Amino acid sequence: MSIQVFKMLGQGHQYMRTWPMARQLSFYFPEYRVIRATRLALPVMPILALLAAASQLSIHGWAFLPQAITLALFFISLPIQGLLWLGWRSRHPLPLTLLGWCDTLTAKMIAMGIRCHPLGPKACYFDMALILKAAFECLDEQYWEEL
Repeated sequence: MSIQVFKMLGQGHQYMRTWPMARQLSFYFPEYRVIRATRLALPVMPILALLAAASQLSIHGWAFLPQAITLALFFISLPIQGLLWLGWRSRHPLPLTLLGWCDTLTAKMIAMGIRCHPLGPKACYFDMALILKAAFECLDEQYWEEL
């Protein structure tokens, strides 16, 4: 495996910890659903992989060892796929519409006296996640209900 894959897995894990898990954002961003599924899959899928492989071997015998290994690897790969997607998404550049929305959110936070850095032209989704996390900690519920 390449070092880039491990970096992307680490970035995905960091992005998963940074992204605010608010239902209001789930209508606009797929991160909410991917993070929930990945968090559920991380502890559950290794157990399911063992159960699936063991059941294959107990029912069909050792002749089905390649199929049992393939099935176990499939179950183990599911949370890894979620982390890889999150890592890719975290470094993906923001579209102009989201960049403008984040700039207005940043301006509102600065006007309220909250210290945050405005996004530059090469901003990515991870930068937006940092601003959203700070905004959810500081702004009131009414702002998010209007969203």
